[in-house]
Amino acid sequence: MKKLFLIKQYFIYLWKAKSAHGVHSPFVFQFINEVLKDTRHYYFFEEIQKLRNEMYADKTLLNIEDFGAGSHLNNFKQRAVNDIARTAGRNEKLGKLLFRMVNQYKPQCILELGTSMGLGTSYLATANTMAQVHTIEGGKEIAAQAKKHFAKLGIQNIIQHVGNFDEVLIPILQQLASIDLLFVDGNHRKIPTLNYFENAKPFLHQHSIVIFDDIHWSAEMHEAWQIIKNDEKVSLSIDLFYFGIVFFQSDFKEKQHFVLKM
Repeated sequence: MKKLFLIKQYFIYLWKAKSAHGVHSPFVFQFINEVLKDTRHYYFFEEIQKLRNEMYADKTLLNIEDFGAGSHLNNFKQRAVNDIARTAGRNEKLGKLLFRMVNQYKPQCILELGTSMGLGTSYLATANTMAQVHTIEGGKEIAAQAKKHFAKLGIQNIIQHVGNFDEVLIPILQQLASIDLLFVDGNHRKIPTLNYFENAKPFLHQHSIVIFDDIHWSAEMHEAWQIIKNDEKVSLSIDLFYFGIVFFQSDFKEKQHFVLKM
């Protein structure tokens, strides 16, 4: 049923999605041209892709602690690194988009919910090596594997936290005081996703950016996205099908929502 819902939502997305020619917001027009459609190649892209290829060949078995909605493909208690990398790891296209967003908007304090194998984290961290990237992972063995990947890439601005989001998120937010970019990539259920957003809101400012992964993954994630984009603090939202992005800038004259072609 989830797959059928996802397919239906994708066709709806294709019907609604606009290109730069159909957008009248200067901010969004700039986002399309300087972030979404930026084709520049960066050195770290090759390094991360090399690591990705190594992961695809790694058959090491890890014990899985799944605190969220599981996987469309399987919910085994043990999975190989190569299987996780192929089915749950951040794909190259979206990883590069994360990189370009950090490169464009220069967030100094980044918080990621859901480290997994660390691919998305690596794109976030290498885009601005002066930023602090805090990443939370519930599974101990997965977090340990991601740590090895960060070491291979020589990334030194990632701070890992291990634990259930419900238990560790608020203490981490209080420690950080302010978040410039929040990437929610874990659990994939309506109520937890909304709770993470509500918990984070006091720590966000008008130039903060929040990215939600898999906003159309299921009916309840789709519902969560509708609530988030209509939140009174959100001034602009962008639906890229796989990612939902919200902004809070007070200088936007009215709330706007865009569905954009990737």
